[in-house]
Amino acid sequence: MSKEKIVIALGGNALQTAGMPPTAECQLEVVKKTCEYIAKIVENDYQIALVHGNGPQVGRILLAFETAKDVTPPMPFDVCGAMSQGYIGYHLQQGMHQALMKINRDISVLTVVTQMVVDKNDPGFNNPTKPIGPFYSEEEAKKIAEEKNYVMKEDAGRGWRRVVASPIPQKIVEIDTIKSLWGSAIVVSSGGGGIPVIENEDGTYEGIEAVIDKDYAAELLAEQVEADKLLILTEVEKVSLNYNKPDQVDLDKLTVAEAERYIAENHFAPGSMLPKVKAAVKFAKSGEGKTAVITSLYKAIEALEGKTGTHITA
Repeated sequence: MSKEKIVIALGGNALQTAGMPPTAECQLEVVKKTCEYIAKIVENDYQIALVHGNGPQVGRILLAFETAKDVTPPMPFDVCGAMSQGYIGYHLQQGMHQALMKINRDISVLTVVTQMVVDKNDPGFNNPTKPIGPFYSEEEAKKIAEEKNYVMKEDAGRGWRRVVASPIPQKIVEIDTIKSLWGSAIVVSSGGGGIPVIENEDGTYEGIEAVIDKDYAAELLAEQVEADKLLILTEVEKVSLNYNKPDQVDLDKLTVAEAERYIAENHFAPGSMLPKVKAAVKFAKSGEGKTAVITSLYKAIEALEGKTGTHITA
């Protein structure tokens, strides 16, 4: 049986289902189902850690504060990110505990509210790309952009969303704690990519307005805990060229060189598949034998067995 160490990056479909109301109750139900698939990975004797996204959730938290600004002060972006880590982590703890009970595994699940150091001069601050919040029609998006001075962009053919700065993560502040917990617990960390902070000259940290891509954060975590695999779970079973077009080509195995060529040829949508492939490439290059796998939540076990998914290696 495997004792491989895997960092799992959970995509948006792991937390909510299209067409369902975005309530806490609905999210918890989706998370419980997600955790049953994650528990199967544990049952196959892999050691895991979890990273999740927070785009829709942090967008709703911001929207709630903006709507209620006349009765309660709006919270800054970094604080909203911390709030999203807390409640998503709580749902994952509940879901994983229930799923692990079903397979008779007594493993603690806990959430580390995680800060992620970024460079205050990162070019991402000048070119917002990270989608957050709900989807809008083009007409609605233009109206919101005019009224609130938001940057709105079309998101991979799915509608229009607000986009914010997405700097590259440099350092996980709580990494030593996360490492010390490995093996004795399933740790949920770097949620939503981590709370973006800058490190001051005196060693203190200061929150900054941004959302870090969770796939880049999961990759950094995977490197630092010396994971064997980075498993990026999303809505599709495999990475594709010409996605959703008549000439779509699904990819089974990619070398780093092939993946970098497809990136350069603009085959992958920014804010969607592009960061996943870039994160996978970075992990594959990080050491001998490192493999990144991109697949759907529902095919995770088959992908780890090499039967499906897109596998990226050096």
